[in-house]
Amino acid sequence: MVYSFIAHTSPARSRVFALVKEPHEQLEAVTTLGAGDLHLTEELVGGLNSYLADRDGAALQTVLDRVPKAVRMAAQRYLEERCAPELGAFTGYGPVDIVREAVYFQRLDGELQEFLDGAYMIGLGIRMWNERRRDGGVGWVVQLRSDEVSVPASAEPRTWALPAGTRLLNTWTSQEPLGDLGPVRAALVVAEAASGEGRRVRVHTLLHSDRDTDFEGNGTSEFVVDVFDAPIPAEDLGE
Repeated sequence: MVYSFIAHTSPARSRVFALVKEPHEQLEAVTTLGAGDLHLTEELVGGLNSYLADRDGAALQTVLDRVPKAVRMAAQRYLEERCAPELGAFTGYGPVDIVREAVYFQRLDGELQEFLDGAYMIGLGIRMWNERRRDGGVGWVVQLRSDEVSVPASAEPRTWALPAGTRLLNTWTSQEPLGDLGPVRAALVVAEAASGEGRRVRVHTLLHSDRDTDFEGNGTSEFVVDVFDAPIPAEDLGE
């Protein structure tokens, strides 16, 4: 995993490295700026580190367009090979930031709805799934993320990678009306019904842009409920 980019600069050149931990910290060479381009070192390293944080390809491209073609191609090749977005941590459209909390609820009740309402109101990302407890009952795990991820208008409403080897039965989003219920309550109703049938269920939120560009404030915050053709997983295996 790449943690950051750094540069070693001499009067003749700037060598850009990636700090990698796999499993021990080491440096990997990324590209080199010649003597005539040393003034671009700080901007290039800053752009690469910003990309690690926000995966904003457009902003990074603005930086890369200023450096020589060979440097640009080397940086792009390195990012493609070593910093590809990973579903679950990232999507192709942006980051799902670090987990703020993980809370366990024994049932879908008013307490859980109040918890989700509060998180949703302040714009935290939400991920939730059902688990089969050791006593045979069903509980729910909720993770709060520091932000929601946006997806373009034409993309499928999903920022959470589908579990390998499990068939998706159906997907509901809060853009589908469910009486006069609000998005939180409606998502819980759909999730509870599917879970009551013994199905594996996962719920998450996202920002759905109204165009095929990075989210810029025009769009909707939505709940997504994925129902799988699979039994409810045992606790500690649900994510």
